[in-house]
Amino acid sequence: MRSTNPFALWRWESLLENSSDFGAGFIRTLLVAVLALLLALVIGVVVGTMSTAKGRLPRAVARIYVEMFQNIPLLIQIFFMYNGLAMAGLVLSEFTIGVVGVGIYHGAYIAEVVRAGILAVPKGQEEAAYSEGFNYIQTMRYVILPQMVKIILPPLTNQAVNLIKNTSVLAIIAGADLMYVADSYASSSLNYGPAYAVAGLLYFLLCFPLATFARKYEQKLKDNDSVVVNVVVDIPEVME
Repeated sequence: MRSTNPFALWRWESLLENSSDFGAGFIRTLLVAVLALLLALVIGVVVGTMSTAKGRLPRAVARIYVEMFQNIPLLIQIFFMYNGLAMAGLVLSEFTIGVVGVGIYHGAYIAEVVRAGILAVPKGQEEAAYSEGFNYIQTMRYVILPQMVKIILPPLTNQAVNLIKNTSVLAIIAGADLMYVADSYASSSLNYGPAYAVAGLLYFLLCFPLATFARKYEQKLKDNDSVVVNVVVDIPEVME
């Protein structure tokens, strides 16, 4: 008689026989995450830059976008794209919905990260660029955005981690992602323990390196800032 232990050896053997399905789900999750992140970065940079523009119209458009997508749950947005758009005659594949849905959702969060990064660059940098004859776009492209990258990298990496985890919502529309594969296998075999343990481990393998990088890079920035402060404080003593 087989053991009823949720993590019994025979359950792991059964899961191993279906490892190819988990591998395919993992690859699909990775593809959705990478493409959605690229889309989110493009949207985030554009909308974040609009948030700091001098004109009221681009700032208003950016604020509407950010508030709308940040304050509506991702699950509802995915359901709308899957069912609502289909009722309107626009049928999208689950893969496309995953990339676009997750991408535009996290684009709103990345836009706020970009906005904060732009505002963190000293105002004198922008004024100096204008004094050299740069227009707004040139100032952003050649002066502000290059300096902003170092500032926003830790929170941007954290957003990438959240994006990877949020791809799991595709399971509700049979997106053939890792979470959907785990759900399907667990429901058909009743091997819930191994299925979700393996799914959790694979998500961990994707997210942990990024989270570690963000933490270490942020600490490095703090250490560099401390060195700069100490140098500034020591200068008057050297001058004396």
